[in-house]
Amino acid sequence: MFPIELNNRQERIVEIVKDFGPITGEQIAEQLDLTRATLRPDLAILTMAGYLDARPRVGYFYTGKTSAQLLTEKIRQIKVKDYLSLPVVVQESSTVYDAICTMFLEDVGTLFVVNKEAKLAGVLSRKDLLRASMGNQDLNSIPVTIIMTRMPNITVCTKDDFLIDVAEKLIDKQIDAVPVVKDTEKEVDLEVIGRITKTNITKALVDFSGDAII
Repeated sequence: MFPIELNNRQERIVEIVKDFGPITGEQIAEQLDLTRATLRPDLAILTMAGYLDARPRVGYFYTGKTSAQLLTEKIRQIKVKDYLSLPVVVQESSTVYDAICTMFLEDVGTLFVVNKEAKLAGVLSRKDLLRASMGNQDLNSIPVTIIMTRMPNITVCTKDDFLIDVAEKLIDKQIDAVPVVKDTEKEVDLEVIGRITKTNITKALVDFSGDAII
């Protein structure tokens, strides 16, 4: 939980720690004419949220951070592994028609193309398939390998990357999704284990805003 709006007692605790810190929980309770047990939940919330820091045998410190700074820090701690979804893939041998059917049935905007070893070979977007379907071409005869984006032009991420960094890549590259791979140190034989889309990032923001208010 991350408190965006503090109650009156929590605001008073923060002010006391600002003025008198380091200060013990007992001393804070004495100033508020309350018991230490009564204050324990408030102190725990303020510490977990980052407003206060606590050290054994010393007491509570004010971190000096604003709500906006704490909010930014919290957002930047969210990792890809917390919100990745299953990848939707097609084989290199698939046709454009096959890919269109898969995209429609799976209700996604991006497909990942894999080879016989199930390694990432390319990426297909809605625009790629729409462009290929224009004209009088036989979509059953066009392999996806002709229209897909290949390495090194594919933007990837790992499950331990920060979600905010992937969001910046989506905006920067003007793409809808990024494959999550096991290892980015090499540019070949990448195993796709998930995907991050604009929808995943929107869900993270919605979840975060729901948890943000106590």
